[in-house]
Amino acid sequence: MELRIGNGYDIHRLVPGRPLILGGQRLDHPAGLGLDGHSDADVLVHAVMDALLGALSLGDIGRWFPPDDPRWLGADSLQLLEQVVALVSERGWQVVNVDSVVVAERPKLRPHIAAMRAAIASSMGLTPEQVGVKATTNEGLGAEGREEGISCQAVALLMRQAVAR
Repeated sequence: MELRIGNGYDIHRLVPGRPLILGGQRLDHPAGLGLDGHSDADVLVHAVMDALLGALSLGDIGRWFPPDDPRWLGADSLQLLEQVVALVSERGWQVVNVDSVVVAERPKLRPHIAAMRAAIASSMGLTPEQVGVKATTNEGLGAEGREEGISCQAVALLMRQAVAR
């Protein structure tokens, strides 16, 4: 059996007038802010996609879904994730699990984590037990702590059966 790991990271600025989408869930930010980006700016799903792509040395999501391409304007990141999982599959690999941590001061994410895990798992053809989503604050430090943005880090483990020689 062959194994590969990959890591991913994403950060987007919080701005007024945009929806806040995390893990495929639309959340209400207490200050009415959302994440700025070309697609739906879902930093959690973007970090997972980058982890998957990185595990196979396929670059990052900007290579596959360029932010200057109008096809991806307002795109649902869960649908983009499905395309990334298809790339993984086409190369003979399967996802063992993914794990992530979202860094945000507000809103509190704990009540939404089960729904995020379920949505991501569904898009990846996994069970929620194969998808880890954690949340933390930055204790008021940095861009996340000042509520200028939300970031996420993710890791993915892939495997494929070794071919008998």
